[in-house]
Amino acid sequence: MNKKKVLIIVYYWPPAGGPGIQRWLKFVKYLPQFNVEPIVYHPSNPIYPQIDNSLLDEVPINITILKQPINEPYKLASLFSKKTTKTISKGIFPDEKKQTIVQKAMLFVRGNFFIPDARKNWINPSVKYLSSYIKDHDIDTIITSGPPHSLHLIGLKLKHSMNVNWIADFRDPWTTIGYHKQLKLTKASRNKHKKLESEVLNNADTIIVTSNVTKTEFQCLTKKPIEVITNGYDVETISSQVLDKQFTLAHIGSFLSKRNPEILWQALQELVSENKDFAKCFKLNLVGLVGEEIINAIERNDLTKYLNNVGYVSHIESLGYQQKSQILLLVEIDSKDTKAIIPGKLFEYMVSNRPIIAIGPAGSDVESIINKTNTGDYFYYDALSELKMKLLVHFEAFKIGSLKANPIGVSQYSRENLTKKLSEVILKS
Repeated sequence: MNKKKVLIIVYYWPPAGGPGIQRWLKFVKYLPQFNVEPIVYHPSNPIYPQIDNSLLDEVPINITILKQPINEPYKLASLFSKKTTKTISKGIFPDEKKQTIVQKAMLFVRGNFFIPDARKNWINPSVKYLSSYIKDHDIDTIITSGPPHSLHLIGLKLKHSMNVNWIADFRDPWTTIGYHKQLKLTKASRNKHKKLESEVLNNADTIIVTSNVTKTEFQCLTKKPIEVITNGYDVETISSQVLDKQFTLAHIGSFLSKRNPEILWQALQELVSENKDFAKCFKLNLVGLVGEEIINAIERNDLTKYLNNVGYVSHIESLGYQQKSQILLLVEIDSKDTKAIIPGKLFEYMVSNRPIIAIGPAGSDVESIINKTNTGDYFYYDALSELKMKLLVHFEAFKIGSLKANPIGVSQYSRENLTKKLSEVILKS
């Protein structure tokens, strides 16, 4: 039986680092065993804010990969402010109260002249190139993955011109994502974003989202079928890790300033002040990019001497930190806009057998997943005493060597099982 060909249009592909790369790298790995032949299309000269060359080894050698050049404005913008350009390209925005005139101008231009995003110049060249390829290779199904949401506009144009079956995959929401409020959008620009979002949602044959909250949001905007396929974990082969001898609390991945959990720093400050044993054993590991406000808050709470700011590491190294840490920390901004955000690291946390401490808004998908899988505890931003008590309970368990997680039902989030679900969506299309 011939495998069904599917063209997958992505921006992030090895050697890109960071969480955005994992989803489709893993789907592509497993799709062939479910009778689907993936063909990947991505830019040949992208500007990736993070590089992880180790991920090149994970690209299957027997898949077809197509590349075309992209013209990105970040190259020109870097002539004015290389540092600001690099942080904006990572999705990190300077604190509004501390923005320079140059930073304000760059954000305004980014938000209002590059809609839906700074990769918009790749749309028309891609449509021209892919139209010929699709026709020549008898491809009837395409998948676009965003952000960047400009890739969905490639799908939209191909749908109109060739009537291919189109699946639009949203790793994050579009107009309700938190950073939209920081782009200094004019009313006309906001309306244009909403118009484009509506066109994508109402012209795609199937929509895939990563959270139930996003599904509920999109159901108010379209009648098209919406499938929830979360991110997940893969079975990675890494050397056996020995648990840290110190009572380590580790945050893996980008820890941006707007996620600053003041109640955590306050709880930790009180614990190291009140409990000599805790102060002697405690260590805070931050593995990945850390915002300036996070570092300042740690310093204000007299926790600097407990901090090990590791910085960015490869994906395989991050897994090592996850497995040897005593507790894993996950933090999301306290906002209704972040309820739909499920960090990819959550699923890797869940199979590390280490307890999770999560802090975020009420009613989030993360809260639901952690509670259902018994992989940790979720706290709101007003739960100082409860958070402090849980940290102390974990510390007492650590002292007698009994600190561990007892997860249930996590296999549903394996990359292989999730790919099987994806293949069913593709094959019925």
